[in-house]
Amino acid sequence: MRIRSMMLGAAMALALDANADEGMWLPSQLPGIAKNLKSAGFRGDPTDLADLTRAPLNAVVRIGGGTGSFVSDEGLVVTNHHVAFGVIQYNSKPGRDLIANGYVAADRAGELPANPDYRLRVTVGFDKVTDRILAAARGKTGRAYFDAVDAASKALVAECEGEKGYKCSVATMFYGRDFYLVKQLELRDIRLVYAPPRAIGNYGDEIDNFMWPRHAGDFTILRAYVGPNGEPADYSPDNKPYRPPSHLKLATDGVAEGDFVMLAGYPGITYRHRTAAEFADQVEWRLPTSVAVLKALQDVIEARGKDDKEAGIRYAAQLQSLKNGIKRFSGELEGLQRSDAVAVRRDDEAAMLAWLANQPEGKALRPDIEAVMALIARGKDVRERDLLVGLLSTQTQLLKGALAVDRLSIERPKPDAQRETGYQKRDEELIRSQLKQIQRRYDPAVEKALVTSMMLRYQQLPGAARLPEVDEVFGRTPAELATALDRIYAGTGFGAEAERTRLFEASPAEAAASKDPLLVAARALRPALLRIEDERKSREGDLLRLRPAYMQALIAYREKQGKAVYPDANSTLRVSYGKVTPLAARDAVTYAPLTTVAGIVEKNTGKEPFDAPKPLLDAIRKGDFAGYADPKTGAMPVDFLSNLDTTGGNSGSPVLNAKGELVGLNFDSNWEAVSASWMYDPRYKRAIHVDMRYMRWLIDKVYPSPALLRELGVPSK
Repeated sequence: MRIRSMMLGAAMALALDANADEGMWLPSQLPGIAKNLKSAGFRGDPTDLADLTRAPLNAVVRIGGGTGSFVSDEGLVVTNHHVAFGVIQYNSKPGRDLIANGYVAADRAGELPANPDYRLRVTVGFDKVTDRILAAARGKTGRAYFDAVDAASKALVAECEGEKGYKCSVATMFYGRDFYLVKQLELRDIRLVYAPPRAIGNYGDEIDNFMWPRHAGDFTILRAYVGPNGEPADYSPDNKPYRPPSHLKLATDGVAEGDFVMLAGYPGITYRHRTAAEFADQVEWRLPTSVAVLKALQDVIEARGKDDKEAGIRYAAQLQSLKNGIKRFSGELEGLQRSDAVAVRRDDEAAMLAWLANQPEGKALRPDIEAVMALIARGKDVRERDLLVGLLSTQTQLLKGALAVDRLSIERPKPDAQRETGYQKRDEELIRSQLKQIQRRYDPAVEKALVTSMMLRYQQLPGAARLPEVDEVFGRTPAELATALDRIYAGTGFGAEAERTRLFEASPAEAAASKDPLLVAARALRPALLRIEDERKSREGDLLRLRPAYMQALIAYREKQGKAVYPDANSTLRVSYGKVTPLAARDAVTYAPLTTVAGIVEKNTGKEPFDAPKPLLDAIRKGDFAGYADPKTGAMPVDFLSNLDTTGGNSGSPVLNAKGELVGLNFDSNWEAVSASWMYDPRYKRAIHVDMRYMRWLIDKVYPSPALLRELGVPSK
């Protein structure tokens, strides 16, 4: 069998195994699996799904850190409660706790603006640009290869964004084999319309997270607005609702075991095509280390929040994200160990390489594959250093802002095409918005404690792994660290919004001359951060150049096995399909695929996280489920389970029935399948969804909004 070039799209050769439910498919691939979709139960025309700029896929959007979908022609968007949690937190304060109490806008004027950096993006273009991206890169290596790809990508993005209101990006498929230009309309005025209380939207919290059975109403409804001229605009009372190109219709019927379901969304990242060495690193070091580091940060925020209610509210979104990450990583580790993923992948890779040795192109591919293996083996000595230093820019608020302002001071003098990605002119408005919202998400005592947690661990690294600039800023001992942080945070004026705005707008020379202790610290850290960045880019450049050889061999080997071939997820729109499916979790433990409100009452203790609100319990006791109950059992549904292939980023993804109607909202995976980002195990892979009957019932009977139901096309019963 000759190894051949793989072409994405309808012409792509697709060889599927018996387990056809696996796969996060590009829309362009769906006509090629039309027979499988039809046999699974899809009633529509698969060719209608091939174009993500047409209905129904153009109703599916990226929002916040997840997925959402338009559900009315007046810009209503439904997503998860946890995807919109930052919006809810941003509008909460002592005396108006929307996290605890939820929110129902009385009318359009009552819809609350989201945090300034919250964005909704509608994909309007997805074009293959491989030749243009790689034209100047061929023949180069390392950092030069990376820079050539980066420069070509920026040029395409700049050309694409010449049209006002759009954000563009370049995505790679199969790790450097192909590149696509993604064009998205970016909407900046998003408002909160309807959010259930925490004890509905996050019923069970971390105890139930990644667990089945679930009883959470994990949904929130937002609305997208545009300026009076119909173009994207910042928040203004004069803005008007966005009219989407299409919107999904809510089903009036529910689902039952065995029903066909399909999901469209923006899954984050999967790693199923990674090497055996990367599987081993994930299981043996990265997951356990990440859990330990993030758990320490969780403990810091929880401890401070107990004594300071306002600080607890300010860090609620960050805390929720940490808890979710910790549980996800823990479940991923357990799942990979349960599936013996390292050994399975090692044996699979060895078999692939043995097979490759007998193929015509095997000899030509093997040197690049061996070079990939060598690159991956390097870098272990600094992996913890890079993890901890990287967290300084993601788990802080004020320091993160200072690092951004400092980086802008060295990027702004450059031609825009030569600026670092994330610091170009196109990015400045988002940076400004992030700096503005710090006021509602920052407390100096909490931030100092978070930095202390990270840097105490950093100080335990061997001397050769530490960076002199980091030691200079934070000291080499716990005592020096405490003294440095007290001095920096006591003396900084960066905590004031006016000062942050002034420094953001300052000339590069003015910003570089600032004597503010936090800006001085950011400036001192800069050389170390730039060296880490250079090392990363050199490595990534070589991997982009070399990994396609590994992928070429792996794809051909998978085809020979008769297995599904699809790119790893990378935040581009994907489609999965399957059925409402029970779960045999372990010996003698089998779970039904639907839960009901009876489970809410059974779990309720009156104490967080099982403190169901009184209006909900009263409505359950009343039993007015007409028009929403399961027709066979008479029970009021809450959540359901399917074997849809999902991962992080699929939160909020619409789940459609065979007719393309909205029946569910994806919000989680089961504990046994958290490891699916690395390995798909059909025995355990399940996705968890809010049943739209439960959402409609809540809006109708528990926290009523008749006008909202009418707009959704499902009037009150």
